Amino acid sequence: MLQDNVLQDSFGRRFEYLRLSITDVCNFKCNYCLPDGYDCDGDRDFLSLAEIQTLVSAFAELGMRKIRITGGEPALRKDLTDIIALCKATPGIEQVALTTNGFNLDKKIDEFVSAGLDALNVSVDSLDPRMFAAITGHEKLEIVLDGATRALELGIDKVKFNAVLLKQFNASQFNDYLNWIKQRPITLRFIELMETGDNKVFFDANHVQGGVLKKQLLAQGWLPVIRNKLSGPAEEFFHPDYQGRIGLIMPYSKDFCKNCNRLRVSSKGQLHLCLFTEQGVDLRPALLNQDIAETKTRLVAAMDDKVASHFLTEHKTGVNKHFASIGG
Repeated sequence: MLQDNVLQDSFGRRFEYLRLSITDVCNFKCNYCLPDGYDCDGDRDFLSLAEIQTLVSAFAELGMRKIRITGGEPALRKDLTDIIALCKATPGIEQVALTTNGFNLDKKIDEFVSAGLDALNVSVDSLDPRMFAAITGHEKLEIVLDGATRALELGIDKVKFNAVLLKQFNASQFNDYLNWIKQRPITLRFIELMETGDNKVFFDANHVQGGVLKKQLLAQGWLPVIRNKLSGPAEEFFHPDYQGRIGLIMPYSKDFCKNCNRLRVSSKGQLHLCLFTEQGVDLRPALLNQDIAETKTRLVAAMDDKVASHFLTEHKTGVNKHFASIGG
């Protein structure tokens, strides 16, 4: 449904934040997502610039204010700078963000910022080079950190590091992360490992409950940050003695979905009402025809199908084998 020209579901949740995947290809081999690397099991007919323009325009006319560009690894697309620019130039879009593994960030961040990038999330699953390589399959930690540092120098004040905490790998480095942000204005976001269609054994061996980390932070004097309308799913915390902040994304926590404000579109034009949806809504025909009105009609109609919550606690992980397929 549409309420005050903003997409809204039957539970009163308003959607002003779009996660837009532009490719499902990824060049990293993160052990929690693509341990065997990217497997090309279909065509790579990803959304074109014209289709993305139609999509973003339709969403903007329906009250969407924030676009996060994701993948796979979005920087593998040579036209990423153009995609950032067209999103930023679309009337109604207030913030354009990027989530990346940072493999070429040191070379590309200047042009991304010039194109209008407002916020940056970088995957940094360890601050130890050896552990980083063990998790991601690549020895690129220095390049990733250099790119993030350059983003700060260019005036990006919303630089966040994402880390999936894994019991058998980086969970013991939690306090190292805290020490690292004491003098750095970066938000570290710890993401609770989620079960997918192909990682049950890994999940059972490595899942770390976010609630345990939250109790630890509160006991150490960290305080909750008040959320704004365009905030993502993280609960953020600040400490008067630290320049940086901590964010916790805890999908297994009670009422995680209560304040959902995000919709997702895959790199091939499927609208996903939830990260763990069983199927998507095909927007591609309308996008191919550059039909903004029809795209809007399909988006509004889809809102009636959004359910109250995911079913992760019941081990229902949806159609996706891994998160690279629709951008996490």
